Amino acid sequence: MTYRVCFVCTGNICRSPMAESVFRARVDDAGLEGLVEIESAGTGDWHEGEGADPRARSVLEEHGYALDHAARRFEPSWFARLDLVIALDAGHLKALRLLAPTQEDAAKIRLLRSYTPAAADDLDVPDPYYGGLGGFEECLEMVEEASAGLLAAVRDDVEGRMA
Repeated sequence: MTYRVCFVCTGNICRSPMAESVFRARVDDAGLEGLVEIESAGTGDWHEGEGADPRARSVLEEHGYALDHAARRFEPSWFARLDLVIALDAGHLKALRLLAPTQEDAAKIRLLRSYTPAAADDLDVPDPYYGGLGGFEECLEMVEEASAGLLAAVRDDVEGRMA
């Protein structure tokens, strides 16, 4: 049975596609490809159908990550097929909880940086959209830091299903 993870930010052109790309690479490196499906979406439809922000794509490529992406809006019906919904900041967390049809669905939502022990109470990944390339580099660093803890949690869930 495939374990499904969806990363969610505002427009699905910066943070969530970056998280999708990094986490897909971590899953593949861990030998879990085929067992874990990774996708991303936005809380809104502002950029639906567009590719990732060129700055996000540039930073990802510079660090060896691949990205094939078209922005889309998160739909409440997706909760039924997803195992984990990862919000990139508190605003996305709130929006997703409002969309969740049931308490069980709301329980699937987590903040990405909650998987970074050193983050403490600073759990938002700042939106790099209105800044320069440095903001995209910072976003990538935060995503990479959180990916180790997220991978451990997903691996535990996947192995639990297989036991």
